[in-house]
Amino acid sequence: MKIIVPGTTSNLGPGFDSCGLALNLYLTLKIGAETDSWIIHHQLGESIPKDETNLIIQTALSLVPTLTPRELWMESEIPATRGLGSSSAAIIAGIEMANQLAGLQLSDKDRVTLASNLEGHPDNAAPAILGDFVVASKIQDSVYAVKHTFPDTGILAVIPTDELLTKESRDVLPKTLNYAQAVQASSISNVMIAAVLANNLNLAGEMMGNDLWHENYRKDLVPHLSRIRSLAKNNGAYATFLSGAGSTVLILVPYSKLKELEQLLKEIFTDADVRQFSVEREGIQVKK
Repeated sequence: MKIIVPGTTSNLGPGFDSCGLALNLYLTLKIGAETDSWIIHHQLGESIPKDETNLIIQTALSLVPTLTPRELWMESEIPATRGLGSSSAAIIAGIEMANQLAGLQLSDKDRVTLASNLEGHPDNAAPAILGDFVVASKIQDSVYAVKHTFPDTGILAVIPTDELLTKESRDVLPKTLNYAQAVQASSISNVMIAAVLANNLNLAGEMMGNDLWHENYRKDLVPHLSRIRSLAKNNGAYATFLSGAGSTVLILVPYSKLKELEQLLKEIFTDADVRQFSVEREGIQVKK
């Protein structure tokens, strides 16, 4: 059995902790035979455990502590600590492993709720499970998510070699915003979402570049963001935004300008990985 979970980008500027988009890079978990103790084979480095302390196995056991150990194989195209949903993908793979092995018969809503509560917010978890563009909210332990088709567009990612821990990126955020700021930040987010639903990427992109919730507070941690945004805008991009907590920066760009901008970014940001992505429409898959 294989469980395939897509990576994600979240926030999309002003859709902070709420909006997310599934992308075509994947974590794949292959489930093998029963064993005496859990083992997970991978080539992702020494920092990621290969025993029952691995996040995937820990998540599965948190749901079903009596699961019989298995031999597992994991591959991941999702770089860790780069704002592309690596931890969400691992958590979701663990939830789905428990679901399949214990016959839990979880619905998509169950999956989204479990993953969001383990993650703390639904912006990565919901699109990884449902696919495409998702707007979600977590109210206490209940999660509400709506999926919609994201407009077809070119997507570029500038993925720095430097990691940025989510905790570090969250620690720079203010504890509160004043009422007027919050109202304006919310209205920008509302227009961004409405523009996406109306297939108007020009307007959506303008709103994505005017976030008031988080990007300004994180600018010192991601000094490349403003430079990429200026470069992308001057070369016809719809939008540039920080992917999740960073350090990856995502750019939405018309297909007609995609190759030219990709080449330019590769020439300038030689110490980063510049990649094309597309929207993953389906979300998590299980192949038996």
